[in-house]
Amino acid sequence: MDFEALWRRYETLVSERSVAEAHWTEIDERVAPQLSGRFFNQRSSIIEGDKRTSKLFDSTAAQAALRFASMLESMLTPRNSRWHRLRSSEESLNKLHRVRQYFEDVTNLLFKYRYSPRANFASQKFEEYYGLGIYGTGALYVDAMKTGPGIRYRALHLSNYYLMENHQGIIDAFFRPFKYTVRQMVQRWGEDAMPERVQNDYRNGKLEQKYDLLHYVAPREDFDPTRLDSKNMPFASIYFFVPDRKVIAEGGFNTFPLPVSRYITAPGELYGRSPASMVLPSIKTLNEEKKTVLKQGQRIVDPVLLMHDDGVLNDFSLRPGALNRGGVSAEGRPLVHTLPTGNIAVGIEMMQEERTLINDVFLVTLFQILTESTQMTATEVLERTREKGILLSPTMGRQQSESLGPLITRELDLLSQQGLLPDMPPELIEAEGEFDIEYDSPLSRAQKAEETVGLFRTIEAIGAYVSQTGDTAGGLSMTDHIDLDKAMPDIMRTNAVPEKWQRAAETIQAIRQQRAQQQQTQQMIEAAPALAGLAKAQK
Repeated sequence: MDFEALWRRYETLVSERSVAEAHWTEIDERVAPQLSGRFFNQRSSIIEGDKRTSKLFDSTAAQAALRFASMLESMLTPRNSRWHRLRSSEESLNKLHRVRQYFEDVTNLLFKYRYSPRANFASQKFEEYYGLGIYGTGALYVDAMKTGPGIRYRALHLSNYYLMENHQGIIDAFFRPFKYTVRQMVQRWGEDAMPERVQNDYRNGKLEQKYDLLHYVAPREDFDPTRLDSKNMPFASIYFFVPDRKVIAEGGFNTFPLPVSRYITAPGELYGRSPASMVLPSIKTLNEEKKTVLKQGQRIVDPVLLMHDDGVLNDFSLRPGALNRGGVSAEGRPLVHTLPTGNIAVGIEMMQEERTLINDVFLVTLFQILTESTQMTATEVLERTREKGILLSPTMGRQQSESLGPLITRELDLLSQQGLLPDMPPELIEAEGEFDIEYDSPLSRAQKAEETVGLFRTIEAIGAYVSQTGDTAGGLSMTDHIDLDKAMPDIMRTNAVPEKWQRAAETIQAIRQQRAQQQQTQQMIEAAPALAGLAKAQK
């Protein structure tokens, strides 16, 4: 591997991103000051625990970014529910019980290892969403657990990776600069693989000495599918010791280990643009307005005093209970006045306009739709949910295709390598294990709400027709067009009714048969007196 060529490639990526990093730094200073100073040209200025809020006067954007991340997590990958399922790509195979059972078992394993306490998925996914709201790009490094079976997740800050796209616009390679202590390097790769200076530090007890490393991952150009060694996987993985420009570890991955999500991309740009970048002018304006209003408020609470320049009031005191002789004229007219201030209400109104815009772009206002009114009918709730699904459809679609899909593929690969997946049914082996991902998050259900809304609108229209015309016979027969047996299971899935609360088809059939028998028996009981009377008359 030609390290010099790779290093020049890395430097080119760093240089090309310098303009964007200046933009991200501005955002950090006003939205996420705890992250400021982390980009390439600022890393030397980072001091652990120092104050970084000198340019932050209003916290609206900072709070909106946190809420944005929380809302994406609750709507896309909620911790308390199964937000996706697996199924065969061949629809005919999904009718086989053993195939359905296999995919259910695999889905259960995914959620078991994903939400294991050691995996750290939930917190790291939240950090990825947070980075998505601030920078427009988020990445989650996914790798096998080093101590025992399982998967480990780590959200990377944008300063810790440089991305590359292939000819189809898919991110398939990256450089990752980072630092390791001597202790961490020896733990990871062993003492013998370390450069001489690291070995000396280790033997001399300098375990916390830090060194720069560079991780490079890209599709392997000389991939040979007939070879099975770790250095011939589809994706090459190389670790460089930067001070000596030496390779200290080489391996590979079957699948890309860094699923990347982008909020929205401008034409020709690699990195995403975020809600924060879209409203950065409003964020700056709001901070300046807040400074002005604070000054104005201080003048109102602690006013500037105007005095006549005659030397009488030189010893004027503002202490409680103080006596200031000469503060009024002989006629009782005050000789001390306060400096008139501007209209603080106008300043607050201007600030509110900027706050509303910021919250709109961060989707905070949108997620408050269902809480605006506590008295809504079921149809109104469905309408609001449908609106939310329509407005968030672009966000969800991009996250599913760029982030969640590759994430699940990577997880399945890692579980397979560790021998944790169940045996595949023969029919699925013949179909080469092709599968589809069916998302079942609150956001995907909101998208499906339109069908439910349409059904309820139709039923309401039938009811309105019957009410206005009194045509109960002809009007109610219109419902014969609706197959509720097919509609109801879909409605329950849309409304997130748990599977264990739903009755099986056989149980429903038995209930209906029992109900029909009870109705028949009741009809016979009610008809018994008339039949008895008829029998007597015939005698």
